[in-house]
Amino acid sequence: MKNLDLEAWNRKEHFDFFKEYDQPFFGLTAEVDVTKAYQVSKKLNASFFLYYLHKSLVAVNRLESFKYRIIDEKKVVIVDSIRAGTTINRPDGTFSFSYLPFYEDFNVFEREALKVIDEIRKTTGLPHTDRSIDVAYFSAIPWVKFTSVEHAMHSKQNDSVPKFAFGKWELKDDKKVMPVAVHAHHALMDGVHVGQFYELFQQLLNDE
Repeated sequence: MKNLDLEAWNRKEHFDFFKEYDQPFFGLTAEVDVTKAYQVSKKLNASFFLYYLHKSLVAVNRLESFKYRIIDEKKVVIVDSIRAGTTINRPDGTFSFSYLPFYEDFNVFEREALKVIDEIRKTTGLPHTDRSIDVAYFSAIPWVKFTSVEHAMHSKQNDSVPKFAFGKWELKDDKKVMPVAVHAHHALMDGVHVGQFYELFQQLLNDE
């Protein structure tokens, strides 16, 4: 982890402006083509959720703007590596948070993630809360083809962690498309940076 040189940052004035907002997050929702990713996950006999979660986490770790975190109003750090903080559903209809370590190799990521998921599903309540900054938050809502998402926000906490939500895929022109919502702190990034995420995420989804 290292400090971002705010004085040399070309977004210094943007940072100063948006960090004063009561609710500084902005959100975008767009569809991504998951046709290839779905096929590859089935070929690997892997969880489709873990497969696209891994692709999104790879994208986050390759884009520096998604690794910025606000420590206080005068300090921003660049996190070395981002983990996935994600909700895991239980058979009884409840969920808990989980924290999955990042590995560039999908097979390693899936193996370690399945261990965490297995442990989570044996618990009750919300025992796995973590306020660390080396995470991005991910939620899957596979029952709903949404067009927008609003997240619960804790206004009393200095939260600058980006948030992602994945919806229900559907067939459109013989392609599987899935809505993906991204919410980011406007003091740290703009629409162009979220656009870079969608572009890279789609490239990764199209890979073998």
